Amino acid sequence: MKLPRNAEIWLPGYVRDRARHLLGHTRPRRLWVSITDHYEPLGGKVSNETARQRVSRWQEAWPRIADASPRDADGKRPCYSFFYPQEEYRAELLAPLAEMTRDGIGDVEVHIHHDKETAAGFVEKMRAFCRTLREDHGLLHDHNGRLVFGFIHGNWALDNSHPAGIGCGVTGEIGLLRDLGCYADFTMPSIPSPTQGRVVNQVYWCTGRSDRPKGFDQGIEATVGGGTQGDLLMITGPLGLRYAGRLVPRMEMGEIAANDLPTEYRVKRWLDLAPRIGSEIFLKLYTHGAREDNADALLGTATKPSGLKQMFQWLHEAAEERQIELHWASAYEMFRAVEALTHGSRTAGASPEPIASGRGVL
Repeated sequence: MKLPRNAEIWLPGYVRDRARHLLGHTRPRRLWVSITDHYEPLGGKVSNETARQRVSRWQEAWPRIADASPRDADGKRPCYSFFYPQEEYRAELLAPLAEMTRDGIGDVEVHIHHDKETAAGFVEKMRAFCRTLREDHGLLHDHNGRLVFGFIHGNWALDNSHPAGIGCGVTGEIGLLRDLGCYADFTMPSIPSPTQGRVVNQVYWCTGRSDRPKGFDQGIEATVGGGTQGDLLMITGPLGLRYAGRLVPRMEMGEIAANDLPTEYRVKRWLDLAPRIGSEIFLKLYTHGAREDNADALLGTATKPSGLKQMFQWLHEAAEERQIELHWASAYEMFRAVEALTHGSRTAGASPEPIASGRGVL
């Protein structure tokens, strides 16, 4: 069988993960599900009017889907995390996302596409963007007395990780993100890109050298009671192979798209591949939902059902079948669930305390 491009990066880690999974004996008791959207209304260099139409469509359709979806163990509706690009900022495009955030079915975090960047330029952009999101839109969260944010790197090139040196430019970006208040990175997986990290299917702390690119290639796995073990927390999505209905396996990386819709089989595969801490599963999915083709698939049309609505139902049914307690989560709520386990405020399998948003009041 011909291996996918750049498989030498992630395949050893995947084999180790599968061996560990087969030998493990801890039955999962709780499932956290978060959708992290690389949300780019101006993606493809469309007009401002097209971007407004893209956002309006989500503002109209997403609340109906959230209302119609199964509630989780706390009686909550699904929550959708919009990682909005710094370079695409338009106040009128953020306002509808802020409204859905106030309604408890959305949240906004930070995304950026940059190239040939400097450390000073990156810090300035991040500080200004986070300040705008807070002061002008009431977004982002406060944690331990400071403003914090979740992060996705555009072009996948986190920490200058592309071997050609494109799509970033900032070696040491991991440490800069930590110092700026990033509570976790949600970029990975990025296959088949060479930016993919060697650590797969784990929630872990980066420990790579700050003077070399791709500092997330090394890390210490997050464990129950293990506390903070490195520079920046990485919450990765499921990565592996899937086989149903295929002679040749297809890559699974937790992407929801027009050309890779959710299915009942994929849902079950996600639960088998997703990172675990103790007896809790952390399922981070991603998409590029602003694009028309993906929006059609996720939100539905007059002739096609909503892929998101179907996915939430299948996840609910799979959790019930496996007797797993289900929790819909924003990216921040997923981080708080990780923190509760790693810092000892909750033991694996114990009932969770309600997670307050921690959002500052302007």
